[in-house]
Amino acid sequence: MTTARGDRMDLQGSALAAELVAMMVEDNATARLAHSSDLAEQAVWRRLTARHGDRLSEIMAVHGWPTERAVGADAARAAWLVAQHADRQLDVQRRAVELMAEAVAVGAASARDLAFLEDRLAVNEGREQRYGTQIGAVADGRPVPWPCEDPERLDERRAQVGIEPFDEYTARFAPR
Repeated sequence: MTTARGDRMDLQGSALAAELVAMMVEDNATARLAHSSDLAEQAVWRRLTARHGDRLSEIMAVHGWPTERAVGADAARAAWLVAQHADRQLDVQRRAVELMAEAVAVGAASARDLAFLEDRLAVNEGREQRYGTQIGAVADGRPVPWPCEDPERLDERRAQVGIEPFDEYTARFAPR
């Protein structure tokens, strides 16, 4: 399997890729439950994301960050999604940020995706986010991000990692 270090993919990598993609499909099919008014449905979401987070932790311990070269584009995106949704497993998110940052440094992962995960972790830890990717509320019909460090330079930081300007990004979330 190819890792952030550049090894090649093998049958084990193919199985891992299929597993990660299956986790993403299950996540996408269940995501609507995250904010359900039905607490039993919310519990289904929480159990799913916990199970996926546990499995991603195991994968990272054995293989490092699942890069696109290692597992393919869909599976790499799936690993990121699982880490992004591991909101109650900050150890998993911290490890994912660490490994993904190493992969980004060698051109093996997306700086944009890392920025989203770093912001998610910052919000979950009660810190200011850097890129303004995590929306906390809607006020006067406009999405409001969780607190951001140095908001005057927000769009500059966003551009550095390939994220559109904040106003363009939040326009997608505005009620219509």
